[in-house]
Order: sequence, then structure tokens, then C-alpha cells
Amino acid sequence: MPHEKTLMNSETMGRTVKRMTHEILEMTGGCKDLLLVGIRTRGDHIARRIAEIIAEVEGTRVPVGLLDITLYRDDLITNVANAYLKETEIPFPVTNKKVVLVDDVLYTGRTVRAAIEGILDFGRPTYIRLAVLVDRGHRELPIRADVVGKNIPTSSNEMVQVHVKEEDGQNEVLLLKKNGE
Repeated sequence: MPHEKTLMNSETMGRTVKRMTHEILEMTGGCKDLLLVGIRTRGDHIARRIAEIIAEVEGTRVPVGLLDITLYRDDLITNVANAYLKETEIPFPVTNKKVVLVDDVLYTGRTVRAAIEGILDFGRPTYIRLAVLVDRGHRELPIRADVVGKNIPTSSNEMVQVHVKEEDGQNEVLLLKKNGE
């Protein structure tokens, strides 16, 4: 897939995550009963970054969980050959807590639907909110993010790719064109 455009470099991405953190703190009324749950694989790294910024700003460590939504996907039956399970780590109760799901890209909404199901298997939170680094549009389900780092209108022949240093060696967001289009 050929590279088309860099939408965020490391510096821009850092500023965006910092702004998102402040929006999350404002939306949730602070750290009390706040839990962050990152959707694997890149949402979990963004959630950890948000938790670090909260610790710097508020002086409080917010618990961070990691959620693999593979078993909750609505296409698992048709896509079972490509299913690769990663570990889910939610070592704290979610009942009566303010849960903020964190993901890298919001697209159709199906990943978020699966993540909500996954969270509810751990208990009944006070509420679940959604924070995403990039919202690229094209929803198939009535899902919206409460905190958005950047809205990036895309066409169906484009793809948004988020790279995080922990997984990819660098921080950036790219807009790619699909091959042959």
C-alpha cells in the first residue's frame, strides 16, 4: 500500500494525546473511579500514554486495562482463520466505575461494539465513554466518540494507519491509498 500523506508526526501526535487527556479529565470530572481500557493493539498504548499524562497532571495513577476484542467480533465466524488472540488484562472491578475505552481509529464502529460487550463481561460500569486518536467516518453502527484527537474525512479507497513507537518503532498517523485505486 503506497504512502500518501503523513497526517500526524510524533510531535503532533503527542500534543493530540495530551489534549485528549485533558478532555477526558474534564468529561469524567477528574480521576475518581476512572478506569482506562485500551483496545489492543494500538489503543492500549495510547491508553497508557493518557494514564502517564494524568499521573503528571493530577498526581494520581489511573488503572489501565487492555482488551482484546477478537472473541466479541461479529465477523468471527466468517473470519475465524485470521483470528489471533492477544491477552486481555482487566485486573480491576469495572462495576460502578467510569470506563473510558481508548482506540486508535474509529471507522465502522464494529470494534467499539465488540469492546463494549467485552467490558460488560467484567461488570456494569457507571458509564462507558470512547476516546479515539482518529475518527475517519464511515460508521455502520450508531456509535460516536466522546473524545476525538483528529477528525479525518476519508474515502472508501483510503486507509488510516497509526504507528506507535512501542509496536512500530515510531509515532505517526498515515493516510494510505488502497492498491489499484
